Amino acid sequence: MRTECNPEQLRFSCVGRRQVVAAFDGGTVSSDAGALLLGRADEAIGLIDRLAGCFIDERRADLIEHTVRTLIGQRVFGIALGYEDLNDHEQLRHDPVFAALLGKLEAGRSECAALAGKSTLNRLELHAREGSDRYHKIRPRSEQIEQLFVELFLRAHAQEPEQIVLDLDATDDPLHGHQEGRFFHGYYDGYCYLPLYIFCGEHLLCSKLRTADIDGAAGAREEVERIVKQIRARWPSVRIILRADSGFCREELMSWSEQNAVDYVFGLAKNARLVRAIGAELQEAAAESRQTAQPARRFKELIYQTRKSWSRARRVVAKAEQTGDKANPRFIVTSLSLHEWPMRELYEDFYCARGEMENRIKEAQLNLFADRLSSETFRANQLRLWLSSAAYVLMHALRRIGLAGTVLARACAHTIRLKLLKIGAVVTVSVRRVKLAMSQACPNQREFIAAFHALSAAAR
Repeated sequence: MRTECNPEQLRFSCVGRRQVVAAFDGGTVSSDAGALLLGRADEAIGLIDRLAGCFIDERRADLIEHTVRTLIGQRVFGIALGYEDLNDHEQLRHDPVFAALLGKLEAGRSECAALAGKSTLNRLELHAREGSDRYHKIRPRSEQIEQLFVELFLRAHAQEPEQIVLDLDATDDPLHGHQEGRFFHGYYDGYCYLPLYIFCGEHLLCSKLRTADIDGAAGAREEVERIVKQIRARWPSVRIILRADSGFCREELMSWSEQNAVDYVFGLAKNARLVRAIGAELQEAAAESRQTAQPARRFKELIYQTRKSWSRARRVVAKAEQTGDKANPRFIVTSLSLHEWPMRELYEDFYCARGEMENRIKEAQLNLFADRLSSETFRANQLRLWLSSAAYVLMHALRRIGLAGTVLARACAHTIRLKLLKIGAVVTVSVRRVKLAMSQACPNQREFIAAFHALSAAAR
């Protein structure tokens, strides 16, 4: 990466009789040569072009240097590579690898930087609520962006599956300023947003920013309805099952699912009636635990209806567990039949598998900076969340397509970034080619080459 530092020699400890010196005079060098794999992954799924098509650009084409595609690609690639702040792009705009990724390398050879700086990117994020003004002439089409994530999920499958499971969850996105719509959330003990995520396996289908002064399931039925409609338009015969914790066990969502041939498995908050119903099972589990000095559990089938909030009786599976000296009763409500899913298998094998979604949320929030919602306006922070979500989709494509069958097939985004993307290279630009000379000592050459060939085949 180009810098403006003077090539002052820095003297370090000697190695034997040899003096060790260093200076910033190595020529055109990038620390992100592995970003070329992200470019291949983008070619395989068409993310950046499709995402850029979800924006309205009212600028005069003859007066602009950077297209919407360049701005969106710069931001998404940057997040995937670990650059969460707009300030980072004041130097990244000079990086030859970034310029090559976005087809702007020739511009980078002039006196001007190849890519956009922080101010231009900031104007993109701080878009006008409606229409445009003098400084904000680009704005997103929210509905198209939301549909894009589902479309990319559908395109990732060669044929219609028999069954899919949609995992829903809400999480906190801490706020440290005075952002629009911030509220104090008692459970998370801080000011935050409360985004809604919907995944199918590792595929991200929805990232909806919400304020924290609402029920955790608020808006979930509308998002599920939108996603199910889009999925069934492509896959009319697919079976859809919703899975979520007790925060989504709401009459609105359950009754809509029953009316639209969608199954569900939701956690159910315990109450005195439910605990009394499994009193005998709790005593049996406690007796076994005392005898074996190990946790013990029993399961019981219930047909349960609340006194006011539910419109009908539903199947409830209860887990009566004793752990040490504490009882740990848990409950789930489901539309799945006992014949199809016996009690223990439904709870242990199906419902508990939703914990994998929490790992995906952590990957999006922490590894891909979905928690960097520091803009003043709510709409700008929603756009930031979508850009981070796009970076997640890109990294998932790299893992799903490029790294299948390798030791990194289950690696998180941070590990992939460290091992495959953060590779230093000397960049040489000539009339005929751009060459990146990477280190022969790179420990993950085999995985890099395998990913290149797999992504290239998918991009054809």
